[in-house]
Amino acid sequence: MNLRKRYIVVVACIGIVIGWLSLGGVAAVMHKTSSTEFCLSCHSMQIPYEEYQGSIHFTNAKGIRAECADCHIPTDPVDYVITKIRASKDIYHEFITGKIDDEDKYEAHRMEMAETVWAQLRANDSATCRSCHSFGAMDSYEQSEDAAKMHEYGMANNQTCIDCHKGVAHFAPEPELDSEAYNRVLAQTKATPMNAEKVYSVDKIDMGNLGSINPAVEMSLISHQDAGLTIELSGYQMKGAEQVLYMGKGQRNIIAMLSDAGQQALSVNEFEADEYGNEWRQATLTAAIDAPVLGSPEPLWQYAEELDTVYCSTCHAKIPANHFTVNAWGPVAKGMGDRTDISALDLEILTKFFQNHAKDVVGH
Repeated sequence: MNLRKRYIVVVACIGIVIGWLSLGGVAAVMHKTSSTEFCLSCHSMQIPYEEYQGSIHFTNAKGIRAECADCHIPTDPVDYVITKIRASKDIYHEFITGKIDDEDKYEAHRMEMAETVWAQLRANDSATCRSCHSFGAMDSYEQSEDAAKMHEYGMANNQTCIDCHKGVAHFAPEPELDSEAYNRVLAQTKATPMNAEKVYSVDKIDMGNLGSINPAVEMSLISHQDAGLTIELSGYQMKGAEQVLYMGKGQRNIIAMLSDAGQQALSVNEFEADEYGNEWRQATLTAAIDAPVLGSPEPLWQYAEELDTVYCSTCHAKIPANHFTVNAWGPVAKGMGDRTDISALDLEILTKFFQNHAKDVVGH
């Protein structure tokens, strides 16, 4: 081998070694800085780590643990590098600005941080989730009935994992809705025309010794006096539960609770059995009330959609009201409401919105 060839071989070998060291070194650094241990070297990561320790991704019956990188760093080479570059800002804030270096600061920025991650997961179709989970690998018979239904709905509507699983490893941001939103609804009761045919309750209404009317209930306006309103309430009673007035036959949307005097004051038809053998009868009640009312339900429904955005879609994608029946919405809304700090009044208004727009009410 002549000197020229030897020179070329030596240069090539040196290039290979340098390239190997460079690429290998970069790969090693990238791998090391993707470890859970490296993430925890930042003080500000202690809060999300403690939340993660309480999740099913940390401890579960099958003994499979998803580390930080498994959820936050896509395996696609381009997305991997982009994600690592984006993460450099976390180092900057950790050591320079101290943006989330205590619990109060962390909570103040929780929504901002969550929305950033949610947006990334929507953009890549929850790629990191799908590296372990996929619709095709799911055995729906091993899932609860509700989970199977929601996964079927998600597939049919092209939803991605993060649409419904926002609080899966870390606490979702605490939902908040300014009280001014309800006050704006209340203010609109002042514009209710005195000659309105129908009016709508915005809060629980006391009917004296007759009982009480729930929020978001339609009433016929009989007369308007200085002392208040005379209204007519129409609904259905179920035999054996005559103290309750429901929206419709077989539809357990409670519009009023009646005292013994209220039941005696009813004008009723005969009981008729439904397809399940329960007996129902139509009933009307005329009562005097002294409470603010709306001339249209729309302000209430707009407020309910705000509640839906804040208390429901903070954790999962919005579920259309016509997805469930009137009777299904009651327990679904209560079960989900119990997981939040939504007030009893707001939960009732939200439930009424769902029930009044349920698939067996709107017809599809």
